[in-house]
Amino acid sequence: MSHEMIALLMFSSLLLLLLTGQRVFGVVGFVGAVASLFLWGDGGAEMPFNASIVLLNWFPMLTLPLFIFMGYILSESGIADDLYKMLHVWMGPLRGGLAIGTVVLMVAISAMNGLSVAGMAIGTSIALPEMLKRGYDKKMVTGVIQAGSSLGIMVPPSIVLVLYGMIARQPVSQLWLAGVLPGLLFAVLFIGYIVIRCFFQKDLGPALSAEERAQISWGEKMRLLRAGVVPLIIVFTVTGLFMMGVTSLVESSAVGAGAATLAALANRRLSFKVLDSALHKTLSVSCMFMWIILAALCFGAVFDGLGAVHAIEILFLDEWGLSPWGVLIMMQVSYIIMGMFLDDTAMLVIVAPLYIPLIIELGFNPVWYGVLYTVTCQIAYMTPPFGYNLFLMKAMAPKEVTLVDIYGSIVPFVILMVIGLGLVMAFPQIALYLPQLYFGG
Repeated sequence: MSHEMIALLMFSSLLLLLLTGQRVFGVVGFVGAVASLFLWGDGGAEMPFNASIVLLNWFPMLTLPLFIFMGYILSESGIADDLYKMLHVWMGPLRGGLAIGTVVLMVAISAMNGLSVAGMAIGTSIALPEMLKRGYDKKMVTGVIQAGSSLGIMVPPSIVLVLYGMIARQPVSQLWLAGVLPGLLFAVLFIGYIVIRCFFQKDLGPALSAEERAQISWGEKMRLLRAGVVPLIIVFTVTGLFMMGVTSLVESSAVGAGAATLAALANRRLSFKVLDSALHKTLSVSCMFMWIILAALCFGAVFDGLGAVHAIEILFLDEWGLSPWGVLIMMQVSYIIMGMFLDDTAMLVIVAPLYIPLIIELGFNPVWYGVLYTVTCQIAYMTPPFGYNLFLMKAMAPKEVTLVDIYGSIVPFVILMVIGLGLVMAFPQIALYLPQLYFGG
């Protein structure tokens, strides 16, 4: 059997088993381990085993549970709620002000947690009822929350970029810095859209009435300002210490986890229930990602041994005659198509062993490509029929928000994301400026 046929058989087996509903890491690890045994016999088991040892020796992996714990402490203790109350009071008098404040909140939550799920949960539980109560259009509201929460996988400490860095063997610190400006670019695009739409269509995002504004004293505004700034100070202190070289990546995550815990304690919100919930969720999410990385390394080791990357390179460049940029665009399109049916981790595990070595071979920067992959995951999160954020929104939204409303709400934001993806592809320095500034090269 040719190497190409073996690779095709592995991929078809992987997709077939994924359709059964089994866990991603179980399917990927199983296919990789079985393939190694069939290809190389008993000794083949050493290949995925040795690849998995890399994970246990990778010191930056310690950042994963620490940053997740920081985010859950801030959200479970209610400190993140203060941030939205502050934005509600200060941004409410503007047309679409609460929607703008929600985007800002999502960026802040992303910087605390690195997962889109956290932003979605906080957005639907806090921001959604407030905006609907004040007459905001439900399509505008659901679209803003879905788009804003997708920034969680772009802004550091992005867990998706940690996964990419492990599988692609790229420094996570550079990947996180590469995600900062593109993440802010998307936030600006979302806010610009809200401002323009609400300027021409006042009923989409009405401002707070004069009566409501009069009920809020300046003393209350200042109190909320102080309370809401606390989580931002924690986040920017962690990031600032890292960028100034005071702390390493792992030390920064420890500082963030410690600072969040102390903030909850100082605000008298660090109860046993909060700590227990945060620790359980941290353990659950951390273990899930550890198993996924382990399985991906196993699967990737077999592919490296097969030489399948070289076969794909011959197919794209020699037989199909694609230019390097043509190959890159085709990769992004394939991610969007797969994202309609799979989550981001499944996509990364399935195609990373093929795409990433080819990207390096074609002369593209793998850190920049990591940002492109993450942006495409953001688009896939919101793309029917099986976009992850669509079903999260439906599960968390009130009954008056239908699935048709949710599908319709994401159209303008997906268009904005495609525009943003095009800008990052056309101008790589949007992603590479900060890594080059801090690390040189």
